[in-house]
Amino acid sequence: MGILYRPGDGITYGVPDRYYEENVFRTMEREDKPLPTWEESRDLLPRPFWDGHDDAIACYDKAWEIAFSNLRQPTEISGFKSNFIDTAFNGFLFMWDSSFILMFGKYGTRVFNFQNTLNNMYARQHSDGFICREICETGDGEQFFRHDPASTGPNVMAWSEWVYFENFGDLDRIAKVFAPLMGYYRWLKLFRTWRDGTYWSSGLGCGMDNSPRIETKYYDNLEVSNGHMVWIDACCQQILSGNILVKMAKLLGREEETKEIEEEVAMLASFVNEKMWDEKDGFYYDLWSGDRLSGSKTLASYWALLAGIVPEDRIDRFVSHLFNPNEFYRVHVLASLSADHPEFQPKGDYWRGSVWAPTAYMTLKGLDAVGKFDLAHKLAMNHHENVVKVFNDTGTVWENYAPDFVERGSASKADFVGWTGLPPIAVLFEYVMGIIPDGMNKTVTWHVNLTERHGVKKYPLGTEAELDLICEARKSEDERPVVTVNSNIPVTVKVVWSGGEYEIRT
Repeated sequence: MGILYRPGDGITYGVPDRYYEENVFRTMEREDKPLPTWEESRDLLPRPFWDGHDDAIACYDKAWEIAFSNLRQPTEISGFKSNFIDTAFNGFLFMWDSSFILMFGKYGTRVFNFQNTLNNMYARQHSDGFICREICETGDGEQFFRHDPASTGPNVMAWSEWVYFENFGDLDRIAKVFAPLMGYYRWLKLFRTWRDGTYWSSGLGCGMDNSPRIETKYYDNLEVSNGHMVWIDACCQQILSGNILVKMAKLLGREEETKEIEEEVAMLASFVNEKMWDEKDGFYYDLWSGDRLSGSKTLASYWALLAGIVPEDRIDRFVSHLFNPNEFYRVHVLASLSADHPEFQPKGDYWRGSVWAPTAYMTLKGLDAVGKFDLAHKLAMNHHENVVKVFNDTGTVWENYAPDFVERGSASKADFVGWTGLPPIAVLFEYVMGIIPDGMNKTVTWHVNLTERHGVKKYPLGTEAELDLICEARKSEDERPVVTVNSNIPVTVKVVWSGGEYEIRT
């Protein structure tokens, strides 16, 4: 378990952040509520169907079964406040794992409020805004001292909260999470920037532990060194989170509080596009000392799509790398490290090529964000198919997958739900079947690309709607889909296919 750092162990806090007293999660009462079981919850969850793909449905069920086995109650000594889903790794709650787990957990919210997992991160926020990226679930401790280069990150909790808000429109939660998210953002700005205002991280801090991104002279401390480097993902995540905080502030009537964030976001976007883009390669790289681009292509760069900073005339070139067989388009697509890198490992070796659920999902969401849904679908089909094939062979889902073989990654934990619930659940719904929810407006956009009969029953939309979405079999992708929608309240389903689109209003 390692050393546990505890508030009060000789730690100097400095000046308390202005948002610390406003953080309601610190003082909320600890939840004392029994956990639901898989057996009692199964029939309450969304039920997908896909003719000829019973194994995909079995994999979906297995992911949920493992997820429910990892539900936990908060202990008093931990300082946690809410029932939560365990990261499924080492008895610690992880910041970025949890944020991604909730991306599929939203589909089970009516059975268990997975989003409340982040309550426990906020409850353990330090007075200066710091939140450790690994917090002990059963003791009063943290895995890292806060000024350790590997102590925190990546800054994606705001994104997770915004996805939840878009699905459920819970403005009360936005009002509660705004303060801890602002405090954390401000801590990163104080302690994770260089003199020019750009951001750094580390292998562990960015979540891509042994990825060969820093200069080789720092390799003795590969996982914990910042490499004196400007990190592309850290910059883009700060842009993404900053823009979300600006949107939250507008909803709450607190726009004046995010003026500096707007200025920083604009500065960072300009820097990334001017200093971290290689025009010759058509790619964003980390920036080594001396303004040298690293030349190491990793999926970390695709946070730029989700951050919304890639100029229109660069998007196609940047995206094309994802479909290059010599780079990211391997037997199992969306390898974490480009295959043309000398340290790429065909069986993965963790972040030296392995396919990981979070970075794959982030890339699909980024493609969707820039209007490349059909490309996201193509990648998702391969990613989902390979995860299901390995499930067929092993009976479970894994921490990561080999890029050049249909098998688990060479260093990978079994039963990892954990964030590997993403491909069997969220990727299946969103980018294989193509069902994109907008709970705020009671609307679903259904990108129909499959030709087999498929859909989902008991599909949750917002806080009230429950839908049956059924698409009949087609002879070709060009044939107009015949879609049936049943809903308990009025909703709109926009059906999109290669030949056009139409709307169904219930």
